[in-house]
Amino acid sequence: MDFFNNHKQLFTAAFLLFAVLTLFVCIIPAFNNEQNNAPLPNAIPLDEQAILGKAVFIANGCVACHTQQVRNVDMDKVWGSRPSIAADYADIHRTDTWRNTATLMGTERTGPDLTNIGLRQPSIDWHLVHLYNPRIVVKESIMPAYPFLFEVKNKLEEGDVVVNVPDEFRNGRKGKIIAGAEALQLVAYLKALKQTKLPDGTPEPDFLYKKPGDLGSAKKGEPKELNGAMLYTNNCQSCHQGNGEGLKGAFPALKGSKIVLDDNPELMVDIIMNGYSARENEGYGAMPAVGTNSKLKPEEIAAIMNHEKTSWGNNAKKVTTEQVKELMEVVKVKASK
Repeated sequence: MDFFNNHKQLFTAAFLLFAVLTLFVCIIPAFNNEQNNAPLPNAIPLDEQAILGKAVFIANGCVACHTQQVRNVDMDKVWGSRPSIAADYADIHRTDTWRNTATLMGTERTGPDLTNIGLRQPSIDWHLVHLYNPRIVVKESIMPAYPFLFEVKNKLEEGDVVVNVPDEFRNGRKGKIIAGAEALQLVAYLKALKQTKLPDGTPEPDFLYKKPGDLGSAKKGEPKELNGAMLYTNNCQSCHQGNGEGLKGAFPALKGSKIVLDDNPELMVDIIMNGYSARENEGYGAMPAVGTNSKLKPEEIAAIMNHEKTSWGNNAKKVTTEQVKELMEVVKVKASK
C-alpha cells in the first residue's frame, strides 16, 4: 500500500488518469465533430455588411432578449418552417482569437425568435422603423428604442436612406430622419437570418407535442373556418396594424382599401403571394411575398382575406378556399413570366 502513501506516485497517477479521460472523452470527440460537421448545401454565408451588423447586434445586447433557435415543439412553429438542426450553425465561426461569439442562440425569449426573421419580415422599411422606436409598429412592445442609430438631416445626400417616422414619435426632431451606418448593418444582419431549405428528399424534423386547438368555428356539418384574426395578427399586423389603418408614409391602410374591397380577389391574392411594389413612388415600402415566404395554405389565405374584407368597417364579398386555390395557380403562372 506504499502507493497511497507516496504523494508523488498518487498525484502522477491521478494526473495521467484525468489526462487520458480528457483525451478520449473531450479532445478526440471534438476533433471527430469538426470533421463530421458541415453547413447545409444551400446555406448562404453572411456578407460583409451582415458581419458588421452581427457585431452591432452583440454590442447592443440583442441576444439577451432574442433567441435564434427554433425548438422542436409545436409552439415554436410560428418562428420557422422547421425545428433548427446542428447544420444550421455549422458555418458560424469565431469573431477573432479572443472573442467566441459564434452562435447567438440565446437563453431567453423575451422578444420573438429571430432564426427566420429574414423571411418572416424581409422589409427594410419595417426594420428601420422598428429599430427607431418599436412602439411605432407594435404598440405593446417592451423593446428599447435605438434612435442613436439614426441621424437628422435637413438636406439629403446621395445614398441616404430616409425612415418615415410618424410625427408623434419624433420627439421634436425636425428634418429627415436618416438611417445611420450601424442601423443599416444591423438590418442587413437581420435580413440575412433565414432558415436554409433542406436538401431534396431530406425529411424535415417534426414539431412535437401538437395540440389540436380551436382555430375557428363552423356550423354543424360544415368544415371548420380558420381564425382569420389570429392569422392576420401573426402575418400582417406588424405592418398594417391591428386597426387596419397602417402607418402614414410607411405602410398603406387596409381599412377602406380599394384592393381589399374589390369583388374580384385576384389582385389581392397576387399581392399576398408575390408581394407589391407599385406604391413605392408614394413613399410606401415594397410589400414582401408574405404568403409565399410563410408557406400559407389556401384556407389560411382565405381566412386572412375574409378578416380584412369584413373588419374595420369594410364590408366586401367574402372569398372561398376554392377561389383562392384557383387564383394561387393563376398568379403563380403570372409571376413566372
